[in-house]
Amino acid sequence: MTIRQSKPWWWALLGSLVLVSYGFIPTLQPPDSFGRIYAVYGGFFIALSYAWGWILDGDKPDLGDWIGAGVALAGVALAWFWPR
Repeated sequence: MTIRQSKPWWWALLGSLVLVSYGFIPTLQPPDSFGRIYAVYGGFFIALSYAWGWILDGDKPDLGDWIGAGVALAGVALAWFWPR
């Protein structure tokens, strides 16, 4: 994408570092709650993906996007807040 959009080389480097961090950070979580933490991590990914698309790309979410994100985020909340 960096080449296609004629961006400077450091964009590709920065993007690579962010992607590596995105894959590495979840491995630092404690094993006993990894599943719940990973669910929350996925919820942030969903919310930020829609925000990115709407704010930076101008792709406003439709009703199906809102409902799907709501169901997914409800699942995240259920996994995180369920009494153990």
